[in-house]
Formats: sequence, C-alpha cells, structure tokens
Amino acid sequence: MAQQEDVFKKIVSHCKEYGFVFPSSDIYDGLGAVYDYGQNGVELKNNIKQYWWQSMVLLHENIVGIDAAIFMHPTTWKASGHVDAFNDPLIDNRDSKKRYRADVLIEEQMAKYEDKIQKEVEKAQKRFGDAFDEAQFRSTNARVIEYQQKYDNLHHRFQEVMNAEGGIDLDGLKQIILDEEIVCPISGTRNWTDVRQFNLMFKTEMGSTADGASTIYLRPETAQGIFVNYLNVQKTGRMKLPFGIAQIGKAFRNEIVARQFIFRMREFEQMEMQFFIQPGTELDWFAKWKETRMKWHQNLGFGAENYRFHDHDKLAHYANAATDIEFRMPFGFKEVEGIHSRTNFDLSQHAKYSGKKIEYFDPETNESYTPYVIETSIGVDRMFLSIMCHSYEEQQLPDGQVRTVLHLPAALAPVKLAVFPLTKKDGMPEKAQEIINDLRFHFNCKYEEKDQIGKRYRRMDAIGCPYCVTVDQQTLEDNTVTLRDRDTMEQHRVPISELQSIIEDKVSITSLLKKLL
Repeated sequence: MAQQEDVFKKIVSHCKEYGFVFPSSDIYDGLGAVYDYGQNGVELKNNIKQYWWQSMVLLHENIVGIDAAIFMHPTTWKASGHVDAFNDPLIDNRDSKKRYRADVLIEEQMAKYEDKIQKEVEKAQKRFGDAFDEAQFRSTNARVIEYQQKYDNLHHRFQEVMNAEGGIDLDGLKQIILDEEIVCPISGTRNWTDVRQFNLMFKTEMGSTADGASTIYLRPETAQGIFVNYLNVQKTGRMKLPFGIAQIGKAFRNEIVARQFIFRMREFEQMEMQFFIQPGTELDWFAKWKETRMKWHQNLGFGAENYRFHDHDKLAHYANAATDIEFRMPFGFKEVEGIHSRTNFDLSQHAKYSGKKIEYFDPETNESYTPYVIETSIGVDRMFLSIMCHSYEEQQLPDGQVRTVLHLPAALAPVKLAVFPLTKKDGMPEKAQEIINDLRFHFNCKYEEKDQIGKRYRRMDAIGCPYCVTVDQQTLEDNTVTLRDRDTMEQHRVPISELQSIIEDKVSITSLLKKLL
C-alpha cells in the first residue's frame, strides 16, 4: 500500500510539473481542495468530455443535451431534498484538531480488512503458483476467514447505523469508531468528539441590497437543472419516451474532508444523463445502462480487471436500484460513475413544489403519467484522475535510464503529434512548420526545436503525445519523415503526404466511438 501511495504522490507531482493540474491560487499558497487545469490538463479534460458527450448525443437519436444555469430558484433545492437532507456525518479528533467524515473512517477500516485478505491471497498465489485454488484458499485459510468475519460484522453494523429509522444513527457511528479502535491518522489517538451533521451546500445572496437579497445556493449537482427543464425539452423537441437529456457542468460541495488530490473537490464537474422512461420498465433500462456505461469505460483499453460494479446496500429514499462503477486507483477501488434508478421522485417533487403538472401523455397507452428516470452520473475530475493513474509509468530502459511516459489513449491525449527539426538550420525548421501548418486543422500539433532529439522525445512521452515526427536532411530530398510511436518507441520512414491518413484515425474521438457500436 505504501508503494502505491508513493506512485500516487509521483502522479500528483507529474500533473503539476507537466502542466496538467495546478493548485488553485498557487501564488497565494493555494485554496483547499480547489484545483486549476493547466495547458495539457484542459486539453485532456476537454477530450474526455467530448468522448462522453458524443457517445451520448451522437450515438443515441433519443438523447439531447442542455446547459442549465448554476444558479437556480431556491425552492428547487427544497423540492430535491438538499436543504433538509444533504448532510455529511462529521467527527473531530480533539488532539489533532482535524475533522473527518465518520462514514469514510469506517469505510477505510473495511478497506483495510479487504487489503489484508488480498495480501494473504497474493502470498499464497506466489507460494502455490498454477496449482493455486483461490476460492478454496479463501474458504479454508484461518487468517482469511478471521479477516472476512471482521469485515462482515463491521459491514452489517455500518449498514444498520446508516439505514436507521429517522436518518443516520450518529451515536451508532461513533460507537463503531470506538469499538474498531480507529485512530486519527495525524495524532494517532482515539480522542473523538461526537458525530454531527453538516450541510454541504454553498450559500450566497442574490439581490442589490442586504435587506432585499434572497438566499440562493451554488448547485451541489447538475441533475436538477435537467429535471426542471424536462417539460421544456420534451415539448420543444417533441420527444417520445424513452428519451434522455445530457448535461456537462460545474457543481459545488463544501466538502469538509476533501483529499486525494482531484478525487474529492469543492468545485468539480459532472457529466450527467437523465433517461426518462415508462414506469415498470426501469429495472430493464437500469441493466441496459449498466452494460452501456461499463462498455464506455472499458473501451479505453485499461483492462476489464480494473473495473467493477459496486451495488448500493443503502439506497437513497427515491431510488429502487443503484450501482457504482469503480476503478482501481493507487488508493484502492473508487467510484468514478454512479447509475441510479430514481423512480419518479424528482419530477413528482418539482410538480408538487411548483404547482405545475409535469407528466407525459403516452399516445400508445392513451394515458398520462410521471416518467421514471435512470440516471448516469460521472465525475469529469475523477475520470481524469483514473486515466492519469492508469497511464503513468516509469520504464527502466536497456541503457539504464528511466523513461516517464503517459500511455494516454491516443484519442484523449492533449497533443496528438509533435514535429521536430533535427537541427535549427538547412531549412528543416521551415519544413517542420510547414507540416504543422497543414495538420493543425485536423488535430493538436506541437513544434519543438530545443535540446537534443532524445530529450524532446522524453518531454513528449511525459505529456502522453502518441506520435513524434522528425524532419532531417533526407526529408528535404524525398519528402519523407521519421514517425515515432510513443508506446513502442519504434520509428518508421513515411511520406509527409501520408501523415494525416496514418495518424488521424488513431487520434480522433471517432475512432473510440466506432468501437462502441
């Protein structure tokens, strides 16, 4: 685990050093859990968003997009339940004066039991080799059985406390923390305060004077902007069920325990799609969207073993099915996307609070009803982090050097092609610039002439650029260049006239989308 933490620290450092992610307001020593995306980060982030948007809107005739405002009428959040129930259970350590989410402390304790089991399994795998029977080992090994019982008992208690009548049992949460002897990571002590609730929404005021101002909120999710526009889109687009509305936008949560770099932030971006359907069909659609979304993730080529579904034990009061797609980060499997069957809760609540009739007239059944909803919700920043974590590699080369490379999917890479003149003379820079001037209309290109060619390759490897082209003396004679592949480091001589056709299909979002069909 410590080794993985070291890798994660290197990734965070790499993100800053190579223009992917900077601490916000860095010259003023930053602002807690707020980050800025640099020149390479914004390109990668935009490519992720484009991949998601086009997979939703281009590939589905019955899904359209909107862009709702961040500010919404305050009653929106009363109707959605966020004013009364959008809380985290917090606990303080009196010695370190640090504040933690009580539920996260317990989840981390459960993860420790899982890690201990996994270590036992891995040790046995090495010992027995091909003859290893993991299922039998898990069911017979005394240590594994002991850890599994501890995990199961803790998991059962945790679910009872989180699903207690009348809301979360705060005293029960504290008791679990005491019984499990969970210590503060900073002070190492168990000197805990009581657990209390804290609302996560940011408040602000709208209006010209303090007396005349009304309290509004920065939206804590983008979904409600879709729900309040359901009627507008359905009527103006003459949409028939089933249909979806997609949106990418910023959301804000006053996270007290914000950590793990961009995994949990106070200002973040979501890609959400709400799919409106006939009541009674929701579990079939839930299963279909689970499959569709997992395929979208695995299409990036990071390996199916790095993804898993985690079905919710605790369902929100409005849901009848919910699962997370989790990705293996350096700090364990973590949620990158949620898929929820939200029933008709949101539309019914907005109809109740607004006094407007929000229904769908079904011409096939000749009846009106409130549609049910399947939601797919993915964090752009978490997606960004999962891609960076999986792509980062330090390679030991035969000559003893270490090559730091980002194996980014070519279609998502911030720079697709780097063009180098071998020297700064004999017309090579001009020829290199000529190539860039021709190809920049098709994909993002970068010109580099500083340092030896090897150092230039390393810089491009570090930002994940999939292809590099070198212009040399032979180029001036026969119009061919050396094309280098980032992952294999192999070099081939190709005509300049063929560069676009060789590269474009491999680096376009379209190349990813075609694999989804």
